[in-house]
Amino acid sequence: MNMELKIKRIGNSAGVILPKELLAHLDASIGDTVAVSRTPRGIELAPPDADFDVQMAAAREVMERRKRALRELAK
Repeated sequence: MNMELKIKRIGNSAGVILPKELLAHLDASIGDTVAVSRTPRGIELAPPDADFDVQMAAAREVMERRKRALRELAK
C-alpha cells in the first residue's frame, strides 16, 4: 500500500490525516492508539502490542523495588 499523506498544522504541532483504507489496514478507528517505530526503511505504524503494557507494568514494579540497586548500577 503506497499513498502520500499531506502534513497539516495542528496547533503548535503537525499531523497527517489517515484515510479510511489505512485505518482498516491497521485495524484501528478514531480514538485508538497506534505504535510508531523507527525502522531502517523509515517510520512504521502498527497496532499496539497487547503484551507491551503488561511487560511495562512488570518492569516498573521491579524498578520500584530495586530503585537503590539500579541507582548504584547507573553510576
